[in-house]
Amino acid sequence: MAIINLPSRQELALMAITLFWGGTFLIVHVTLRQCGPLFFVGLRFMTAGLIGCAVFHRALRRITLAETGAGMAIGVAIWGCYTLQTYGLQTISSSRSAFLTALYVPIVPLLQWIVLRRPPRIMNWVGIGMAFGGLVLLAGTGATQGGFGRGECATVLCAVSAAAEIMLISRCAPLGDSRRITVVQLLVAGLLALLAMPVAGERLPEFSWIWVAGGVGLGVGSMLVQLAMNWAQKAVSPTRATIIYAGEPVWGGIVGRMAGDPLPATSVLGACCIVAGVLASEIRLPACFKPKD
Repeated sequence: MAIINLPSRQELALMAITLFWGGTFLIVHVTLRQCGPLFFVGLRFMTAGLIGCAVFHRALRRITLAETGAGMAIGVAIWGCYTLQTYGLQTISSSRSAFLTALYVPIVPLLQWIVLRRPPRIMNWVGIGMAFGGLVLLAGTGATQGGFGRGECATVLCAVSAAAEIMLISRCAPLGDSRRITVVQLLVAGLLALLAMPVAGERLPEFSWIWVAGGVGLGVGSMLVQLAMNWAQKAVSPTRATIIYAGEPVWGGIVGRMAGDPLPATSVLGACCIVAGVLASEIRLPACFKPKD
């Protein structure tokens, strides 16, 4: 008889993170009317990193080379994800971007298998399939239309960066103190975003309390989120974490609906598929259904 395990503290923390991410869609949408995307990403993560420095300054005095390297690797992956997605959105639709970014869902379990030598369980694969299908439905009918140009290539690389971030957190977080690794990765992601501005031709925006409030507010949230991810993924597999993270657009859709945005039937069906995928991945099959080593 199949058994459904109750989520652990770490899994509940990751679920709370997706709720936060989903709730930020509206804030980001409003803030980006006042400033460029790279500036916003840089402000957000630099603020988060500096807050981390202030809060954990005593712990940072004992930072090791391994923790610095781990934080830098994760920070580069975070920066790559945001930058590549921003570049892609300059030439492709948001629905197509969402569809291609969702490729990180099947990429992560493959990387887990190849890099960590830990093949996902059968029900993990079922959950992955349902979550990916739900994300495709949420992306909309325009997601698969059009050719494959520079924007599409950049967004596929964004999906790879997102998968790399999840894998690196699972691999690097156990190497040291989560607080020190978190601060380094936040500062690296923020600094690289700001340095990329002149390369991308993005200028400093005019002062506005909107981008100040949005960047600083989400900076505080980002510090807490990245710290929770580094802590939780020490005990949660990359594949399981990925299925949970797929719930982000579900909360985004709920928040958007509360703000007056329409919610098509396909989006509701997609959200149901994602939730079902999260639940399915929790099922533990009897020993007779498990593949033999």
